[in-house]
Amino acid sequence: MSVPNELLGIALGFVVGIVLGLLGGGGSILAVPIFLYVFRVDPKPAIAMSLAVVGMSAFVGFLGHWRQGSVNLRVGLPFGAFAMGAAFLTAKVSDRVPEAVQLTLFALFAFSAAIVMLTDSLRAVPEGATPGGLPHFTPVLALQAIAVGALTALIGAGGGFVIVPALVYLAGVPVKQAVGSSLLIITLNALSGFAGYIGEVPIDWRLVGLFTGVAAVGALIGTRLNRHVSQVHIKRAFALLILILGGYLVLRQL
Repeated sequence: MSVPNELLGIALGFVVGIVLGLLGGGGSILAVPIFLYVFRVDPKPAIAMSLAVVGMSAFVGFLGHWRQGSVNLRVGLPFGAFAMGAAFLTAKVSDRVPEAVQLTLFALFAFSAAIVMLTDSLRAVPEGATPGGLPHFTPVLALQAIAVGALTALIGAGGGFVIVPALVYLAGVPVKQAVGSSLLIITLNALSGFAGYIGEVPIDWRLVGLFTGVAAVGALIGTRLNRHVSQVHIKRAFALLILILGGYLVLRQL
């Protein structure tokens, strides 16, 4: 791997962290392609390594939200526990899934994330709003947590764009708390999936450590900016970026 490529990848890692801190998810959609096409890592190790990066940078973002009091443990912990189990088990059997299938699923996931973000930005819930009642964890959320965990391990994406709306509309968590709680869930989910991959695929620990450190700094900054930056504008811009990225991934698979 050339020095310019490594420097570019590290700079993009900072962007991954910023996005995670600002939106409570989405950064993993950038992490996988960076490992694939910038660092030139094979698909399965790229997915595993992205989980380590996203998990650790999400943890840094979570700590920032925790200090601000914008995390709901009553809903976040059980959601994370169900997701963790599904992520670990799926990682252990992911070698049976062809790489082409995983990358195709990733591209579809990216397109879906972009559409959801664009739609959500057009009907954004006011900050602090709660759809109704006290926040609560339900069987429907448990099923969604299992699905998110399995998908995370399979394609290396944390699922924040699914988690945040679920916490808001299905669990009644205020928007700001949903972002912070999502970062907790992504931390548990991604690191559990990464643990499942250890021993199953080769891991470049130096690259993981370097990329993670930069992304963690970005997540910390993104968390601080979260209170001052328009979520609507960020979601629209990021959704357009994901659409372009998804199109590129589809073309690479043809």
